[in-house]
Amino acid sequence: MPFVLTVDQRGSRRSADRVPGVLSALSGVPTVLRFERTAGDEFQGVLDDPAVVVDVVRRLVRDGGWSVGIGAGPVQTPLPGSTRAGAGAAFIAARSAVEAAKRRPVRVAVRGAAVEPAADAQAVLTALAALVERRSDQAWEAIGLVEAGRTQAEAATELGISRQAVGQRLAAGLWEVERDLRPAAARLLARAVG
Repeated sequence: MPFVLTVDQRGSRRSADRVPGVLSALSGVPTVLRFERTAGDEFQGVLDDPAVVVDVVRRLVRDGGWSVGIGAGPVQTPLPGSTRAGAGAAFIAARSAVEAAKRRPVRVAVRGAAVEPAADAQAVLTALAALVERRSDQAWEAIGLVEAGRTQAEAATELGISRQAVGQRLAAGLWEVERDLRPAAARLLARAVG
């Protein structure tokens, strides 16, 4: 079940090249074909797990400054050794999606073999991205600790705040809403493959 992510750096003519840093940050992500620069300020990768796609989108949105296109569908096999040499419907869909993402307020778009599920996945990922973009640093601190396996009480001790304050940061960061959106987005991406 292949997904191609095509990601373009926004405002790259006015800022430093951020592609090497993000490629390093994404190097541990399980991929079918690893993330690599395809041209200029753009990079691409091929994944087979829709939940991992959602996680990568979350990371890129949090990082900021990226337009993210997701293509869901078949790719030509056998796969080449390099993402740049890949071909197939998912690659074409990802190209269309990244171009669409550049024109959207929240810079995420999905195109897939199954049009309606792709549109639904885009809607859910847009909601997730809007939530992530607006989250405060304090909320991210609490979320990071809880997602790393700490209890709210342990997170409170580590942050030097009350357990109730941790709960407030999680609530203000809409963490529970995100936890509902992520699996829904993954299911819809899986359906978008067709």
